[in-house]
Amino acid sequence: MKEVLDFLKENKVFYLATTSGDQPHVRAMGFVMEYNGKLAFCTSNQKDMYQQLTLNPNVEICCVAANYNTLRLCGKAVFCTSAETQRKALEVMPALGKMYAVGDGKFEIFCLDDAQAVCQTMSGEKKTLAV
Repeated sequence: MKEVLDFLKENKVFYLATTSGDQPHVRAMGFVMEYNGKLAFCTSNQKDMYQQLTLNPNVEICCVAANYNTLRLCGKAVFCTSAETQRKALEVMPALGKMYAVGDGKFEIFCLDDAQAVCQTMSGEKKTLAV
């Protein structure tokens, strides 16, 4: 998991895909943390992404490094929102405090279950990473 977490943090922006019906939606993300041995992310329950995740929790994330190595990560979003997860998220990325607060009724945290990650180089070499 450390290698996946480091890749996402080092490259700062990654893209998370959800679906609404049969329409895919991709958005840029920048927050990730480890929580109870899983990758965790955040959103607002007032965003379309939250609604999409509640209807279909299957997601895929893609991140590209400066050397063009690509990380593809898929899994199932499981909400784990609590005061503890919200506090930890705000510690990891204090800038989130401009949008969210612990117990504000909109700040949601989700972890990835059944996560699988593959890193691929520009030459096509693939490596499965532990998540």
